[in-house]
Amino acid sequence: MSSPILRLHEDAFYAFFRPYRHPEARHDIWGGIGLETFGADWELVRGSDIDHVWTVVDGDSGSDQWITPGIRYVNRVCYLLTERSNMGVEVEFRCQGRPHTLTPIGLARQIRRLERALLGVGRRA
Repeated sequence: MSSPILRLHEDAFYAFFRPYRHPEARHDIWGGIGLETFGADWELVRGSDIDHVWTVVDGDSGSDQWITPGIRYVNRVCYLLTERSNMGVEVEFRCQGRPHTLTPIGLARQIRRLERALLGVGRRA
């Protein structure tokens, strides 16, 4: 039985996984930290540790996008690399089409939920 997907706000992704701009990135997308889906950027993604690769995908409807672990091909916008591993946790981060940020308390709660999920993955391994 697989665990349900944890859905969190993008603020938790940035705070916990710490995405960064790869020094060899060729394009300036997704606020400067994204890697394109083609060319030299794509080769950087393919050569990276899969547990540190994330795909930004368009949502089914509306202007929301999602940050998902691993390499995806359908509806992909770009790829992100992070300092921290996703450790195989089933998680998605919602990027709302309109600006919205979590309060410090809301962010702390989501980080705790993420940490509990990661602990659970570590116990099963």
